[in-house]
Amino acid sequence: MLEEAVAALAIRPGGIYLDGTAGSGGHTAAILERLAGTGCVVAMDRDDEAIRRCRKRLAEWSNVVLVNRNYSEMGAALRDLKISGVDGILLDLGVSSDQLAEPQRGFSFQQEGPLDMRMDRNSGLTAAELVNSLPEAELAALIWKWGEERQSRRIAAAIVAARPVKSTRQLAEIVERAKGGRRGRIHPATQTFQALRIAVNNEFEHLEQALEDGLGLLNPHGRMAVISFHSLEDRRVKRCFRAHAGRMESLQAGGADWIGERPRVALVGRKFQTAGPEEMKMNPRARSARLRVVERTEDEQKKKA
Repeated sequence: MLEEAVAALAIRPGGIYLDGTAGSGGHTAAILERLAGTGCVVAMDRDDEAIRRCRKRLAEWSNVVLVNRNYSEMGAALRDLKISGVDGILLDLGVSSDQLAEPQRGFSFQQEGPLDMRMDRNSGLTAAELVNSLPEAELAALIWKWGEERQSRRIAAAIVAARPVKSTRQLAEIVERAKGGRRGRIHPATQTFQALRIAVNNEFEHLEQALEDGLGLLNPHGRMAVISFHSLEDRRVKRCFRAHAGRMESLQAGGADWIGERPRVALVGRKFQTAGPEEMKMNPRARSARLRVVERTEDEQKKKA
């Protein structure tokens, strides 16, 4: 959803924009093209390999700053750069295509590789350490909570019985057998791999921090655009945006007051956007993508000043 996401930012010449999930630099490059040599883009990624790819791809632009940090640290990163506010923030959630394509990263059940799944390979527990150390009940709860997998208990029991589990292919086969083989288009291990990836990378803790901090970093009329790929991600984005969009409530004494979280934002579009039919044909992952956008409103104090 590159075109839709970048268009949703309503990029203004001379503006400052933050791409919190730089990946291979596709979104960052599109923003830079629209800025046409003005303004600045801060491109962040927790994956040092992604930053190396971006450094190569974006070498022709002088108005981009690459930052090897988690997007949940965007506030600290901008302070280090002496930037007090931005005109747009883009987050493309989940695992990137490059990470999926590299077997050594351990994200894909379709390729043989070590059971790693860390987006930042310099810190944290690997997926192998989780599946081989968690008690069966805790492992089942993790698979149910972050994968919404109905057969989580059966899968956890099968994993514990097969320990040690060391590779992606081994884990995928264990889950497939536990669920009674393949049925339909979706691989039986999809939800289990999703759950482990989310747990390994503390994804929702970082997402919720980034959403709250990001809204506070937006300049008036600045926009935040977030692409999510499954219901657990989208639910958190939707809940945060709606809480800050708030509502006007009539007062008994007359007049009305705004009820909601601060800073105030306005929803851009009544619902989420989805990828077009052509993109869905070219990129199967785009079928589940949802784009939500909000715009920061002016503070009441600034309006009165």
